[in-house]
Amino acid sequence: MLLVAARPLRYVGALAAIGAITICAVHITKSAAQEGKEGSTPVHSTKAAPLFGIKIPQGYRDWTVVSVAHEAGELNDIRAVLGNDAAIKAYRQGTVPFPDGSIIARISWRYVPSEENNKAFGRSQSFVAGSPPDWYLQFMVKDSKKYAATGGWGFAQFDKDGNPSADEAKLKTCFPCHEPAKARDFVFTRYTP
Repeated sequence: MLLVAARPLRYVGALAAIGAITICAVHITKSAAQEGKEGSTPVHSTKAAPLFGIKIPQGYRDWTVVSVAHEAGELNDIRAVLGNDAAIKAYRQGTVPFPDGSIIARISWRYVPSEENNKAFGRSQSFVAGSPPDWYLQFMVKDSKKYAATGGWGFAQFDKDGNPSADEAKLKTCFPCHEPAKARDFVFTRYTP
């Protein structure tokens, strides 16, 4: 009888532990960049990036996550790659080339240690998104006719205020950099389900 009564208590204990872990994870993953900025809106601007004429698409922060990455070296950033509906459909179906209208966004932040999280863990192990660098927001826009000279893709880069942060000379380096990924329609980031 005691054994039968103990089973429900184990399940309640397990559910309580899962709840505590979830609450802790939500608290721990809060980055320094987010603190004090609750309710802030995503970057938007009507300014077009040079060379390709791309503007920041409305609602890009609501797009689906393709993957995340940490770039070390001089960049030392953490980044989220998002896709609009057309891009996500192509990713999920393995469609190459991506259809016209596909847009891939890349948002990056400085990769910084979190003293608050490290205190909770009792050791240095936590890194979070810090302040946005100059290369904060980038877009690849697929239009096979308009951007035929660059594999069908247009490129743009914006700072945290929505201002274009790459001049024509810098944007001319985008396509040559993406050429090694030609077999994947010049897209480096693979979809992470």
